[in-house]
Amino acid sequence: MTEEFDDLINELEAAIQKEEKELYSEKTLEEAYNPKNVGVLEDPDGCGRITGPCGDTMQIHLKVEGGKIVDCKFITDGCGPSTASGSTVTEMAKGKTVEDALMIEANAVLAVLDGLPEESVHCPVLAVNTLRAAIEDYKNK
Repeated sequence: MTEEFDDLINELEAAIQKEEKELYSEKTLEEAYNPKNVGVLEDPDGCGRITGPCGDTMQIHLKVEGGKIVDCKFITDGCGPSTASGSTVTEMAKGKTVEDALMIEANAVLAVLDGLPEESVHCPVLAVNTLRAAIEDYKNK
């Protein structure tokens, strides 16, 4: 019985992985399964939290020194594309000045991820808007 169950689980995992590879690029899958900058910063200089139209919520924390983003973390309760977008936007923001980070566009995140299916295109928008909210919070302090 246990062996049959294990075989069933392995078949399901293989089917899911095959479907994922048909929908998402290798870069998106890498960022979704191995995201960078996950977590929260203690006493952040800026924090933004937004819930997107699909119900996914993202939060981004910033540490800023001399007008430059020196650390950036995110958390999300969202799907794989939201996680991949949060990972990508935080990587893009690190090391940039606050003003340069404000210039990051959803299309740039989408390009780094090698595209997303139409139903997931809102995920980079959520990530960029959350980054901008964190920057606005920093500027308002």
